Amino acid sequence: MIGKENDKSGLIRDPRVLLLVAGIIVSIILIHPHPTDGGVSTNLNYGLELAGGSWLQLELQGAIVEIDADPARIIEYEYRGLLNDSDLRVTEVKTGSIRFVTTKEVTEEEIEDLHYGRASLLVEENRTTVGISTTREEVIRTYLQNRLDTEVKILRVENGTAYEIRRETNESEIKDALKAVNGRVISYTRGVSEETRRETKAILDTKLNAIGLKDIPIRTVGEDYILIDLAGVDIATAMRMAATPGKFEIRIQTRENETAHVLYGNEIEHVGIPRESENVVWGVPFRLTKTGAEKLREAALKYNATRDPSAHHLLMYLDKKEVFSGPLVPSLAEKIEKTPVRILVAQTGAGEEGREEAKELQIHLRAGALPVNVKVIGSGQVSATLGARFKEELGVAGILTLIAVALIVYRRYKHREIIIPMLSTTMGEVVMILGFAAAVNWQLDLASLTAIIAVIGTGIDHLIIITDEVLHQERGELPTEKVFKDRIRRAFTTIFAAAATTIAAMIPLGYMGFGALRGFAIVTIVGVLIGILIARPAYGAIIRHIITQN
Repeated sequence: MIGKENDKSGLIRDPRVLLLVAGIIVSIILIHPHPTDGGVSTNLNYGLELAGGSWLQLELQGAIVEIDADPARIIEYEYRGLLNDSDLRVTEVKTGSIRFVTTKEVTEEEIEDLHYGRASLLVEENRTTVGISTTREEVIRTYLQNRLDTEVKILRVENGTAYEIRRETNESEIKDALKAVNGRVISYTRGVSEETRRETKAILDTKLNAIGLKDIPIRTVGEDYILIDLAGVDIATAMRMAATPGKFEIRIQTRENETAHVLYGNEIEHVGIPRESENVVWGVPFRLTKTGAEKLREAALKYNATRDPSAHHLLMYLDKKEVFSGPLVPSLAEKIEKTPVRILVAQTGAGEEGREEAKELQIHLRAGALPVNVKVIGSGQVSATLGARFKEELGVAGILTLIAVALIVYRRYKHREIIIPMLSTTMGEVVMILGFAAAVNWQLDLASLTAIIAVIGTGIDHLIIITDEVLHQERGELPTEKVFKDRIRRAFTTIFAAAATTIAAMIPLGYMGFGALRGFAIVTIVGVLIGILIARPAYGAIIRHIITQN
């Protein structure tokens, strides 16, 4: 009697069994089943097919073009029209600047209104020399932006420079815009860049998660499409959420822990591309409306931010969450003291960290507005009732699977002492897979739950291999310790080979697939790893103990 109790306590203290028990307990805590008014709720997230909701397929509209144009011709054409001066001419084109001469009276603000760059004036008798800090690429980008009335982004490509036009356009429209400056289109490609696809996905992720919809599958497909699954959201709400910006606000620090409202996001007229300044600091340029610039100047003067910038930071909020804080730089403070300033740069710091923060701040400044126009080319809805029915049917399928397995195993071994630990280990695997899904906020869809059922089948196969190897059929003898270890080693060699084959087959599917295929592959891989690293070793120890005791 004492010997049996010692054997039982030895099994409980076995590290393999302890690891299995610990994995199940931690998984149950992560799943967190708890009673609610409607029954029992958990931390598990269900996908579109199981929770009901809607899906959207969005097409990203834009074009990438390579262009040949003379920046001097562009500057002459633009400013002759602005200043009504047919005699205006460019006198100098350098790497970082362009100069032209005009007989008209001008101000820096008038020159900067076309957004080609910062202006400097040298006023002489009967003429003014204007200098604009810019580059060839910036001149072409700004010209396209002004003519096409949309944001244009500079891209570095293998052959030099290309321009991403961030709205639907065609080659004829671009050629028409270039005729006035004798420019030409070298190449035209419909679509957007990889970075723009990532940026669009990041904005959708940020916006949808900010309103409480966690772990929403947003997938880029090919070069022009994005798929969004919105579990528990009707189609009208889904379209509104995908297109409506958030609430952006700029406030000014009045005292140490107090701020005052300055302006809302509707006073931001344009948000530029993150860029690195001459002093190697990254920042995001943005342009205020005239009213917005006046509001900023009024607040800066009222709270003495122009005289003491370090004590009166400008703070930016998106949906009441602070996304940026920084003082006015001395040169800007001095300029705001004299006149409203429309073009500002929010500096985020140097190096790679500053660059990443600038990209994130650009998203916030847009207040959730997408960088390119999108067109809904497909949509659909799954009712909550249908989703609940799918869950019930999958639950029934899982229970029937376990019953069928139990009957087959009992018929093979005729011992409930073997059936109980086999089914218990299998159920433990399922709980740990669900615990993993809860820990990483993975959305369980039909394919994921189907993968769990498949893992049950492969798991039982492995447990049968272990059981057959451990059972000693000759003369009713128990295997010696050496024979037992050899048989366990042989069983696990077979199991690891089978597991490696399954994982190798699933990795390409998980990497290259999307949606249901990717979910099936990932859950299968996780299930196999949990099985061979935790469940199988524990079962080997348990079945050895059972056979020894019986």
